[in-house]
Amino acid sequence: MAAFTTKQSLLLLSLLLLISLSAGSFYDNFDITWGNGRANIVESGQLLTCTLDKISGSGFQSKKEYLFGKIDMKMKLVAGNSAGTVTAYYLSSKGETWDEIDFEFLGNVTGQPYVLHTNVFTGGKGNREMQFYLWFDPTADFHTYTVLWNPLNIIFLVDGIPIRVFKNNEANGVAYPKSQPMKIYSSLWEADDWATQGGKVKTDWTNAPFSASYKSFNDVDCCSRTSLLNWVTCNANSNSWMWTTLNSNQYGQMKWVQDDYMIYNYCTDFKRFPQGLPTECNLN
Repeated sequence: MAAFTTKQSLLLLSLLLLISLSAGSFYDNFDITWGNGRANIVESGQLLTCTLDKISGSGFQSKKEYLFGKIDMKMKLVAGNSAGTVTAYYLSSKGETWDEIDFEFLGNVTGQPYVLHTNVFTGGKGNREMQFYLWFDPTADFHTYTVLWNPLNIIFLVDGIPIRVFKNNEANGVAYPKSQPMKIYSSLWEADDWATQGGKVKTDWTNAPFSASYKSFNDVDCCSRTSLLNWVTCNANSNSWMWTTLNSNQYGQMKWVQDDYMIYNYCTDFKRFPQGLPTECNLN
C-alpha cells in the first residue's frame, strides 16, 4: 500500500512538472519577431534571451491574444552600465485606436537604479505614466512582473506586490480597455535620446552586447485565443481572478511602494495638465 501511494505521489509530481513546463514553454507561447538571431529560446524552451548591440536590438511576441488575464513573467534585466537601453514588456492591440498596458525598464549607469515606467493606453491615448525605482537590484536575479487585467481594474504587481491600479471608471466617462484583444510583446532596444535622465546619458557601446532574460511565463488564468477566426474564450467564474480587486493589506503594500519608490505620477503633474488633471485622477 505504501509503495502504491509513493508511486501515485511520484506520478502526480511528474504530471505537475509537465504541466508547469508546458505552461511556461517559450516555444509554445511566443514567436521571436525581430533581431536577426539576437533573441533566442534555450534550455528546452524554459529561457528566452534578448540582446542588443550597436546594429540592432531584438524582440518577441505571444502566439495568443488576450482579453483579460493574470499574466506573470520572470525577468532579469541588463546588468552593469545599461544607460540608454529600454527593456519593454507590455500588452497591446493593433490599429489607430489601440489599447496597451506597459512595463518599461529604463536603464542607467552602473550603481544607479533602474526606472520602472508604467502606462495605460485606451483608444490610442496614453499620457498616464507612473514611474518607480525598485527596492531590489533587478539585474542580480529574476523577479516576477505581473499584469492582472479584468473588467474591474488593471493591477501592476512586482513580486506579488501591487504598485499601481488603473480602475474601470467608464461610469465617469473614462475609457477602459475591455473589447480589444491584446498580444504580449517584449523587446530590448536603444533609446538614449530619452531613456536615461531624459537623454542626458548616452549608451556606452563598449559594454555591448546588452542582454535581458525571461523565464517562468504563466498565463493559466487568462481569457485567450490562438486564431483571429475565433473570439476570445473565457471560463472565469465569480470567485476567480476575473473579479479580483485589492484587499486592505494590498492597498497598504501599494501605499508603501508609492510613498517610498514612486518618482513620477501623472496625477500630480499640474504643469503638464494646466487645464485640470485627467478625470480618473480625481476618482481613485
